Amino acid sequence: MLSRHTPALIEALLHVKDQLRCVSASGAWQVFSAVPLGHGVVGRVYASGKAVTIPDVANDPDYIRLGPPITAEICAPIIDRTGHPVGVINAEWAEQQPLDGWEETLVEAGRLLGARLSELGGPPAETRSEQLLRHALALTSAETDAEVLVRACRAAREVTGLAAAVLLRPAPDLLPEDEELRVVIAASSPEPRDRPLVARLAQIEPDRLAALLDEACRYGASYTLGDPAVLDARGFEALTAAGVRTMIAVPLGAGTATVSSSVGALVVLDETAIVPDSALVNLLELLAAQASTCLEKLTTLRRLHLQANSDPLTGLRHGGPFGDRLAAATPGRTALLAIDIDQFKTVNDTLGHAAGDRVLVQMSGALQQALRLGDELFRVGGDEFVAVVDVPSEAEAVRVAERLVAAARATGRTISVGVAVQGEEESPEAALYRADQALYAVKRAGRNGVRLAPDPAPPPAPA
Repeated sequence: MLSRHTPALIEALLHVKDQLRCVSASGAWQVFSAVPLGHGVVGRVYASGKAVTIPDVANDPDYIRLGPPITAEICAPIIDRTGHPVGVINAEWAEQQPLDGWEETLVEAGRLLGARLSELGGPPAETRSEQLLRHALALTSAETDAEVLVRACRAAREVTGLAAAVLLRPAPDLLPEDEELRVVIAASSPEPRDRPLVARLAQIEPDRLAALLDEACRYGASYTLGDPAVLDARGFEALTAAGVRTMIAVPLGAGTATVSSSVGALVVLDETAIVPDSALVNLLELLAAQASTCLEKLTTLRRLHLQANSDPLTGLRHGGPFGDRLAAATPGRTALLAIDIDQFKTVNDTLGHAAGDRVLVQMSGALQQALRLGDELFRVGGDEFVAVVDVPSEAEAVRVAERLVAAARATGRTISVGVAVQGEEESPEAALYRADQALYAVKRAGRNGVRLAPDPAPPPAPA
């Protein structure tokens, strides 16, 4: 109606979850569907509950272009009968127009629209599709697998309206040849309503849950058709005994024929007998597919990070992680053990690089096993390693180095090790240099041994 009296772009935006969503508009070919709460002039007016007239939008820091280029804007809140804002009505002019009286008009329109919305029960509820979109965006911002799974469960509960959502996943250390399939249950921060049901599910025998997980992964989504006391529920006795009356199960991913290669299954349940419609099940399948994609993305990122920071031959870290560890060294406690494989060049020259690679893999494994819990081993060059260990004394650092030498001898080869404990006034790089110098001294003395570097020189006295 307002558009009959002005060429302005006019929009009505209502608060839906964390957005002001455009529910009607006129005067332009295209508008944005929503504005996040707290953003733009519309967000400011919604938060304050006060109308605003902006004769020149170029001078307003909150202005967000929601349609064609404009010059002026008037925004007024939509107020319900309790006096609270439920949205805004916004008008924008592309050309200079007299604005006299328009703020009062929009304020009155917002009051009338708010009253009518109160009569109808308030702003329209978020549709299931809108819920799914909101949760899908939240899944993409999750930074860990656990966060993805928790958000997927919460989304499943909200989209379906059922009481509880859990994830059934193969145990992390499950092997294909395992006869007894073990299942991990992950719940979505259970609230009082679903906590008892989730607790009873956790008491079900693992093979019963494994059967449900296997069916979902092999055959795809399934859902119940009513009260199990009336319908044939054979095969699900453990679930119905736990109080389950409604259930939707969808594979978390593509459903890959065997449960051991699957990500898992998303299972939504309730203690009331409800018949889900197929469209709802389809939305849940989309949600599960999105969650699976997010998990795959995180897995890929972890693999790329590992590849970027690890030696592909030995699996030892190098580069950035080594620099980070040096930066975290504690003067007086952190010892650096510079390690070199004796006569390694001869192996490459006489037996070939493939044989040299085998020696590197074997030696790195032997050295890692000889280190203590918390000690770290890095590959910093061809046959050069550095162990970073925290010790109470230089004597303990030498004992660690001697264990490494013994471990190397057990492989049929030998190593030379130089040891330096970072001094109180010494940088980690300077301590590493002293360890290298001690290593060269071992080489000159005949290899196959350990040498402790001399203490660092004291800093020069101030002039």
